[in-house]
Amino acid sequence: MSLHYQFRTAAHIVAGQHSIQKLGDQLKTVKADIKSILIVTQPSIIKLGTIGELQSQLSKLGIHSDVCTDIKPEPTAANIEEVFAKLRDQQYDVLIGIGGGSVLDATKILSVLYTNSKSIEELLGTDMVEKTGIPTVLIPSTSGTGAEVTPNAIVTLPEQELKVGIVSPHMLPRLVILDPVITLGLPKDITAATGMDAFTHSLESFISNKANPISDMFALESIRLISSSIVEAYENGSSSIEARERMLLGSAYGGMALTAAGTAAVHALAYPLGGKYHIPHGVANSMLLPHVMEFNMDAISKRLSLVAAPMGMETANLTTEQAARRVVDQIREWTRLLNIPQDLKAYGITSEDIAGLAHSASKVTRLLDNNPKTLSLRDMEKIYLTLID
Repeated sequence: MSLHYQFRTAAHIVAGQHSIQKLGDQLKTVKADIKSILIVTQPSIIKLGTIGELQSQLSKLGIHSDVCTDIKPEPTAANIEEVFAKLRDQQYDVLIGIGGGSVLDATKILSVLYTNSKSIEELLGTDMVEKTGIPTVLIPSTSGTGAEVTPNAIVTLPEQELKVGIVSPHMLPRLVILDPVITLGLPKDITAATGMDAFTHSLESFISNKANPISDMFALESIRLISSSIVEAYENGSSSIEARERMLLGSAYGGMALTAAGTAAVHALAYPLGGKYHIPHGVANSMLLPHVMEFNMDAISKRLSLVAAPMGMETANLTTEQAARRVVDQIREWTRLLNIPQDLKAYGITSEDIAGLAHSASKVTRLLDNNPKTLSLRDMEKIYLTLID
């Protein structure tokens, strides 16, 4: 456990069914005298009618709003900078991001591009942002990244075939709205991948070298919420608002856990899979999670055993080792029930590609340093090889 630890998150969080309808009432907590807002979103959200309703709320308050749908899934630095180049001459008092993790991360980055005379490349890393961005409101439409409550934003660097983070408290939003109604229409594959991404955030934060009492509190409650609802949300996601609400809260708590403790080797190994082969981040995490936990087992069995009960397991008659292995077995079972791919060959990856993947992952020292066991290049290669049948 870390000797010193700290925690910061969004300034104001509003949650509950139909809470997005209260956006107008909550804007006073974001900034006074708002005249113009940019809404960053994705076409699927527009089709749901959510953006039209949002703009209607703003119009009644006398607030002008523009809509941007140019952020690509898993955006590159170049994509975000191209979008900013089109917007930089517009004056906005607030940015609203409503969508999945890519949209939320891009909104945070756009907000600091407005106020910092730096390129995205110059902002990469930790504490490279000098000035607080334009105030943001973040509204997640998936239950996965927890990006709405973190100071992190991830971009893809194709030239490095890697995903890299910008980490700064200057990107924390002023307002977060957690409305499970927005997530009811999520397709099953996105529900599965983002849900497992959220679970990975919490589990990795719990076994991280920087785990602490604050991160543990959020991680364990996130694990409990997600474990009790992920399969139901997958199977009955269009009707079970209760499962969707638990997943959305679990995702946010997972984001708070990783803000306090950080993720580890699962994420480090996942970044090259997304950066080079465009495997969705949640899928990459799901594929790697049981194998990395197996690698870590001799260093984390006691911590893993503490996760069994929040996952709904009866542990009274189990040894520490047995309980820890039950956790990994349950993760494998979830990936089966949620139909998450378990073969890298499905994405065109062969054994000849493994050394390059391991080399790329080895560069993600920010996360590898959090892992309870040191991974050599050969260790990383072995983990990737378990996913090639």
